[in-house]
Amino acid sequence: MIWGLSPIYFKAVAHVEPAEVLAHRVVWALILLGAMLAFTGALRAALRGLCDPRQFLRCSTTAVLVSINWLILIWAIQNDRVLEASLGYFINPLVSVALGVLLLGERMHKAQILAVLFAVAGVANLIISIGELPWVSLCLAFSFGFYGLLHKKFGIGAVQGLFSETLLLLPLAAGYLCFSVITGGAAFMALDRTTDALLIAGGIVTAAPLLLFLAATHRLALSTIGLMQYLAPSLNFVLAVFVYEEAFTRAHTITFVLIWTGLAIYTSHLLATQKGRPATPDAAPIET
Repeated sequence: MIWGLSPIYFKAVAHVEPAEVLAHRVVWALILLGAMLAFTGALRAALRGLCDPRQFLRCSTTAVLVSINWLILIWAIQNDRVLEASLGYFINPLVSVALGVLLLGERMHKAQILAVLFAVAGVANLIISIGELPWVSLCLAFSFGFYGLLHKKFGIGAVQGLFSETLLLLPLAAGYLCFSVITGGAAFMALDRTTDALLIAGGIVTAAPLLLFLAATHRLALSTIGLMQYLAPSLNFVLAVFVYEEAFTRAHTITFVLIWTGLAIYTSHLLATQKGRPATPDAAPIET
């Protein structure tokens, strides 16, 4: 629900440049995650991991992907394109399936093939109808898809991984904030206390749902986690259409129906294959 209702937060900071919102999200999430790791005694291990050149390169790559995802999401919400963001996260599970097959050699079942084909048909319909690529949706889906793929392939822990990623992004974030202050373009400590509080809250918006998600993976079956993954884009969709009153055309209707059909097929297959299996902490995909 936090992920699904996050557009409300990003709309509240719409008067702040997306890059500054991203920079504050990095800084305050790093502070919060660092404090949590220090409390659990895992901070030293997380820092030591970055001394390994291979781990440094892996986390640098995932840091680039997650920053791209965050920046596009913030920009999309601030520019009244919540519907496109919602579509991107509906497509994401099917993108993950395709990436697993193409890059990890995983076997794709007939139901998964059919689900991916429905998603492709939905995107193709939107391209033909509006005459341009839904680049926001595709960038969100593929950046997060590759992010999850690399986490799975390299075995990067979620909390430690996000801490390492925000730590590596810190020089860029801090540099941008310093530049904004020098040039007089910074919103933090320059507008009002509400804006300052909202920007600081970016750390909670980033870290809190991830920690709740990780706790859930230890308590729930994979099939339950898989179904709940659709709650976030569903709430994004409701906000976009019924609260922010974004245009929802006939083309959008056809596209969403095709994607929802694909997700229904994919979820039915997931429920059937996971029935009776115990919940596993590493089974569910990692959200940001």
